[in-house]
Amino acid sequence: MYHKFEKLEVWRLSRVFVSKIYLLTRDYPKTELFGLISQLRRVAISILLNIAGGSARQSDIEFRRYLIMSLASLEEVVSAMYISLDQKFINQEKFNTIYEESHALAIKIKSFINFLSK
Repeated sequence: MYHKFEKLEVWRLSRVFVSKIYLLTRDYPKTELFGLISQLRRVAISILLNIAGGSARQSDIEFRRYLIMSLASLEEVVSAMYISLDQKFINQEKFNTIYEESHALAIKIKSFINFLSK
């Protein structure tokens, strides 16, 4: 079944999440431009792109596979946020905010996977 990605709540929420990652990483040290900043932005973007790409697949089974890849990318973001916290690029409050938003997004993606499984 074809799903227009712009109409999907998970895609819209992921788009906002990517913007927050971009905003957050603007304050990282410039020495991390080709390290953690780049990695964080790429994995955040892949959440969004996998949802969009999966929406054009020929079956819900294939779409679910892309949504699972989005979840994996989301977990990479969380891991990178732990590194950011450990390196003191962000404080605990910023970490908690992104952590909570990533958890909420993961729940939405998992719910959509379950919906497509029916």
